[in-house]
Amino acid sequence: MAQGLGSDAAYRRRLARVYLACTAGFVAFVIAVAVLERLGLPRRGIGLLFLLATVGLYAGIGIVSRTTDADEYYVAGRRVPAIFNGMATGADWMSAASFIGLAGTLYLQGYGGLAYVMGWTGGYCLVALLLAPYLRKFGQYTIPDFLGERYGGHLPRLIGVAAAILCSFVYLVAQIYGVGLITSQLTGLDFVLGIFLGLGGILLCSFLGGMRAVTWTQVAQYIILVLAYSVPVVWLAVKQTGVPVPQAIYGQQLAKLSEREQQLLHDPKEIEVIAAFKARAEMDAAKLKDVPKALQADRTAAQALVDRLKASDAPLAQIQAADKAAASLPKNEAQAREAWTRSQAANEARAKPLAGMPLHAQQFAGDPDGSAAERKTFESSRRNFLALVFCLMFGTAALPHILVRSYTTPSVREARESVAWSIFFISVLYVTAPALAVLVKFEVFNSLVGLPFDRLPAWIASWSKIDPSLVSVTDINLDGVLQLGELRIGGDLIVLATPEIAGLPYVISGMVAAGGLAAALSTADGLLLTISNALGHDLYHKVIDRDASAARRVTISKVLLLIAALAAAAVAAQRPADILFLVSAAFSLAASAFFPALVLGIFWSRANKWGAALGMVSGLGLAVYYMVRNEAWLRGVFGVTAPVDLWFDITPISAGAFGVPLGFAVIVVTSLLTPAPAAEQRSMAHRLRYPQPD
Repeated sequence: MAQGLGSDAAYRRRLARVYLACTAGFVAFVIAVAVLERLGLPRRGIGLLFLLATVGLYAGIGIVSRTTDADEYYVAGRRVPAIFNGMATGADWMSAASFIGLAGTLYLQGYGGLAYVMGWTGGYCLVALLLAPYLRKFGQYTIPDFLGERYGGHLPRLIGVAAAILCSFVYLVAQIYGVGLITSQLTGLDFVLGIFLGLGGILLCSFLGGMRAVTWTQVAQYIILVLAYSVPVVWLAVKQTGVPVPQAIYGQQLAKLSEREQQLLHDPKEIEVIAAFKARAEMDAAKLKDVPKALQADRTAAQALVDRLKASDAPLAQIQAADKAAASLPKNEAQAREAWTRSQAANEARAKPLAGMPLHAQQFAGDPDGSAAERKTFESSRRNFLALVFCLMFGTAALPHILVRSYTTPSVREARESVAWSIFFISVLYVTAPALAVLVKFEVFNSLVGLPFDRLPAWIASWSKIDPSLVSVTDINLDGVLQLGELRIGGDLIVLATPEIAGLPYVISGMVAAGGLAAALSTADGLLLTISNALGHDLYHKVIDRDASAARRVTISKVLLLIAALAAAAVAAQRPADILFLVSAAFSLAASAFFPALVLGIFWSRANKWGAALGMVSGLGLAVYYMVRNEAWLRGVFGVTAPVDLWFDITPISAGAFGVPLGFAVIVVTSLLTPAPAAEQRSMAHRLRYPQPD
């Protein structure tokens, strides 16, 4: 696709024609599948068509763009026009977290979820102002390249390699988890099989053509994902208000949603459900006071029920259910304590108004004018909001797979323009996500809550089979009617299930899933390249074998890319944590490791090798320590038993709020206490700050 360019203007026109045809072809494909659905094509067939067609398109681009040339493989030949680089960056950025998780977080957290919109968008302003043009002026292949050349010696480069692999791998696991989730929903396959099926689509692009193939694939993926995201929310807006512009009716629907929230807060049935969950939590707490006695009592009661059913010649199904319940009891005291502790926490979380969700329009929890406890809660909530915005901003400006796109444009000017285009293309989704969250919440609160359990829509059962953590219902007050407190929806479900929640044809669900798959695949491609290039280019070529040929370096990078992909798939198959936490953790890690070293490397000539090395290690180390010490899943992985110790009540997801300041401080202090960098490094910083005109 990048061969036979001719003039620059002709090349741009050719690209425009190719992607206009791609857009028209995708729209025609959706219409054709809609016709087939009307003719009786089953859901699994629709899902398979979307999966095969989109992954086939990406694979085709990857095959056409295959290369072993180093410039083409690492930086797409440095000839990607700004607008197309902006689209590719937008797709690279629209990860599974943005596409799947953002609207879900806004659904669950309301105003608090806007921290992601503000942080991620603000981060691109930092990229444009502080990093992108200077990195393009530097003109190498990777971020560790910059660290190695600017600070001199292998130490900063090697630390950069390790940090890039850690940040990118955590982020990659989240994308592959999203791939498995979407693929299993499209095809009905097992989650793990879905992961490895989607992995084939990732490898066909990044393995064959590197950044060249990934770039042109990501442009197509952006088109698909933005169409897939927009259609359902526009449809919902028309259904609820008659206006096809969801952003315009966002405030109107939010006001109606707030009224409905007040009704549910005072609904006697909702209060009854809250009391029932509270009673369950109290039962769990009572059992935990004497675990051996409680476990023995449960076993005795379960066996007595089985015996009673058998003695009364009860139906076989009831006897089998009682046997199954008895067999599922904890096998020992340790398992019982763990299970009841987990159950108590879950029941306490659900024994709250609005199923534990805050009022959607409420800025922060607590009350600044209330009691001492309410004021403390308010301050903690506000502090965490600002800390998360901080981490996401600085993390965005430090993610290696985003910054490397600065190297692919023809000039410094186009690198800056590319960031502006990226912000525009990303904002198309970001200004839609808050409206989507409100419209879906309004639909659930008004059309789903209050339905009899025997009339619940089929999507609840189908999604619960894929992953029970995504959606579950419990008739805890036994009235046969669904209350909001009896419904638990995971944030990762909101976007994918929006068409079904809105009652749209299944073809729209297939299109949305294809868009989510495009988002996850595009980001996964960029992350895999970052990991493999850090190992193949920065470690192998720059440290181990500087005389390696370009073809050998590319081959090594491809092999390492395959290994990294399989390792990430193996971790994702364990379902380690929700997508948004994994992604946000990557931002805190990237911000702590890279942002101080990159910014000071450009704007402070006195920053030296020892300062950069110690600053990256200390910032990253503090962020990792804070997460491992305080995040529940990581505590379990590393066997941490010490009490949770939150500093200033900052949650682990925002560990970068401590890592970034420490990184800056250590670089400055260490650089001033050690010899100044060589003249070559100082002059490089000067040249970067004052780029020559294109």
